[in-house]
Amino acid sequence: QHAAALLEVGASVILTDIDVDGLKVARENLGESFGDSGIRTMLMDVTDIESIRQVVAELGAEGVRVDALINNAALDPKVDGNGMAEDSRLETFPVERWEVELAVGLTGAFLCSQVFGTEMAANGGGVILNIASDLSVLAPDQRIYHRAELNDGDQPVKPVTYSVIKAGLVGLTRYLATYWPDAGVRANALSPGGVQTDQPAEFVQRMCELIPLGRMAAPDEYRSAVQFLCSDASSFLTGQNIVVDGGRSVW
Repeated sequence: QHAAALLEVGASVILTDIDVDGLKVARENLGESFGDSGIRTMLMDVTDIESIRQVVAELGAEGVRVDALINNAALDPKVDGNGMAEDSRLETFPVERWEVELAVGLTGAFLCSQVFGTEMAANGGGVILNIASDLSVLAPDQRIYHRAELNDGDQPVKPVTYSVIKAGLVGLTRYLATYWPDAGVRANALSPGGVQTDQPAEFVQRMCELIPLGRMAAPDEYRSAVQFLCSDASSFLTGQNIVVDGGRSVW
């Protein structure tokens, strides 16, 4: 959706991932709506600084200037109540899982910002957009995941890593915004609320009861926010966390 947002306004986009097949599918899907002339895919591991540097070096050698970086990589297993509770609950949360999820979601954003941001600062500026969440400003309401047939100690929960990563991205955003301002580098965070896809009806109802607008977001409903934050339309905006959650965080 973030790539689609930029393609809608005429940008060229580079999709990066460690998943070759996933990149191919993403490019094909986007190509159906936008054509594939402005879409490129590159293998990159956000947990490996040398992998990031290799991508930057390859683009630089081709004379490609990166104007906007969207940090969106994450490991985000969904709470479904079917086997997640055992290692999602705080009491038994494995430190190994903590480390790997932070490595992707938070350290990965730092490394990409470090490498791409350095290039931006040296070449006239740019925009860094960190994709956070309404859970960067709220605690998860674990009641929406509750399953009546399970004991309290077996209930599925949103894991601690999600909240920590998303809050950390907002802190990273503020740091970046004040680090390279004289070089023309702006940094902001976008904190979306829940997006309705194929979740169970009971979950959707519980979620909607927490949202003043009474519904979850459509998958494409954040495109205009991405366009705003990645363009000169937001030229005087930096260091901010833009929460787009249907009002949930103000209730």
